[in-house]
Amino acid sequence: MPPSSIFSEPSSPISPSDKKHFEPDELPVSTISESSGRLVHPNWWWKYRQIIREVAAEFTGVMILIIFGTGVVNQVVLSSNPAVAPTPKGEYLSISFGWAVGTALGVWVCLGISGGHINPAITLAFATWRGFPWRKVPGYIFGQLLGGIVGAALVYADYFHAIDIYEGGEGVRTLKTASLFSTYALDYMTNVSCFFSEFFATAILVIVILATTDKGNGAPPPGLLPLVLFILILGLGACLGMETGYAVNPARDLGPRLLTSMVGYGSAVYTFRNQYWLWCPILAPILGAQAGAMFYDVLLFNGRESIVNKVYFVQ
Repeated sequence: MPPSSIFSEPSSPISPSDKKHFEPDELPVSTISESSGRLVHPNWWWKYRQIIREVAAEFTGVMILIIFGTGVVNQVVLSSNPAVAPTPKGEYLSISFGWAVGTALGVWVCLGISGGHINPAITLAFATWRGFPWRKVPGYIFGQLLGGIVGAALVYADYFHAIDIYEGGEGVRTLKTASLFSTYALDYMTNVSCFFSEFFATAILVIVILATTDKGNGAPPPGLLPLVLFILILGLGACLGMETGYAVNPARDLGPRLLTSMVGYGSAVYTFRNQYWLWCPILAPILGAQAGAMFYDVLLFNGRESIVNKVYFVQ
């Protein structure tokens, strides 16, 4: 659709020689309509959208991630009860595929707008090592966290009745189904082992992300990055996900956890294993992402955008 059909047009015509075509994302405060030759101005909403666009993109990306990810966990686990479904609808590998699909589609939705972080640990790693503006970090993390809450709320609304049946009564809410939305470690895991599992998986996540976005290291075309992430998350889930649920993303865990505390699960989602919610699915991924970024930039990356490769000019 040409810009002239989107924005209002004053009546004063412009000489054809002055015409310039702009793609919608490149429109300045005012420009020239190629079809009519008139000066056009963006409508009232356009300038406000530019302010919130990146944050809204991160919100949408995480929301998509959580809808597919927690959706598949709900379907696989709840359908194991014959009162919910006549036959089980999936297994552990289904969960790995669901999270991989959610990650790929979530990044696809926002990659060209916000960079497709959809993970506070990634945002913080990029700000620390790759010059991502620190002034944008609070907005990105806010959008990511809100996307996690909203995505989980939509899935909870969709599976509300099935959860009632699985729990054994209307309104009954225990950690048995809280784990459908956030991560909880297996009983035999020690606190140190839980922390290491999330730290390790997130470091691998970041190393692969940085490698596949490194133009000096055989990076795929930008449109294929979500496919790489699909393979990456599928691999992490299939190979490293059993013990702690591979949060590897603070927004993926905290957003749904906040939602569960709002809908009747209470404080148990926070008191589990001595504040597990804080040190394992939040702090471990953040620190793991920093370690992964440091590893790649110190040993492998030659790009100027890394703080490791800053160029100093001598007079």
